[in-house]
Amino acid sequence: MMLHIGCHLSASKGYLHMGREALSIGANTFQFFTRNPRGGSAKALDEKDVAAYLDFAAANGIGTVLAHAPYTLNGCSADPAIRDFATRTMLDDLRRMEHTPGNLYNFHPGSHVGQGIDAGVEQIAAMLNAILWPEMRTTVLLETMAGKGSEVGGRFEELRAIIDRVELSNHMGVCLDTCHVHDAGYDIVGDLEGVLEAFDKVIGLNRLKAIHVNDSKNPVGARKDRHEKLGEGCIGLEALVRVVNHPALRELPFLLETPNELDGYAREIAVLKERYA
Repeated sequence: MMLHIGCHLSASKGYLHMGREALSIGANTFQFFTRNPRGGSAKALDEKDVAAYLDFAAANGIGTVLAHAPYTLNGCSADPAIRDFATRTMLDDLRRMEHTPGNLYNFHPGSHVGQGIDAGVEQIAAMLNAILWPEMRTTVLLETMAGKGSEVGGRFEELRAIIDRVELSNHMGVCLDTCHVHDAGYDIVGDLEGVLEAFDKVIGLNRLKAIHVNDSKNPVGARKDRHEKLGEGCIGLEALVRVVNHPALRELPFLLETPNELDGYAREIAVLKERYA
């Protein structure tokens, strides 16, 4: 069995470039922003590039990849115009994802900015109900969050509440971020089994489709969301190795979002491959 491991890459030069870059650092998957992470329009799709990438990925064993929505999208803003922008942007992203079917689209649920968790949950679900369609071939992932400020998604129950309100919930899953859940107060260092049992009870491990594997600059429960390089933070390498090797997780795609350049990602990928039992 091979570890499905990659990192965040720039999409500015297209899919084929990302595929080649992934292989150059020992990765067999990758993550990318669908557009500028701070917002803006998306670069036009190059159908020749997409076709070349699909052939390249099939020939080189690149598995399921993860597209990440820009950070600026907030489907539970108190401002209807901001919610509308998030809805239109995500729909555009999902239509573009149909050119590379069978992959994952991840987004931060958003911040309710004082409206309360219940209102935030309802608005996020309403956005998803407006943009999902039965025949789509992309799985949309809610990301576990650190719970800073008015973020929605810092507790597993909040993600479950969103999923329960989505009509086409068969197209929904979750991406677990190790830094985020640690900062949210889930003790993945001392009680990984307990955390996964809680996730399974509340959401269901069948919904877990990807892992963001990051160390954290902060102690458990800090609710701050500051990523650190593997082994240099408060989670530590040994705990992250246990995550990668856990029987319920080890076949999922693992994506690094540590503060690194390509050479740093290459080193972290090599370390995790070496420790993959």
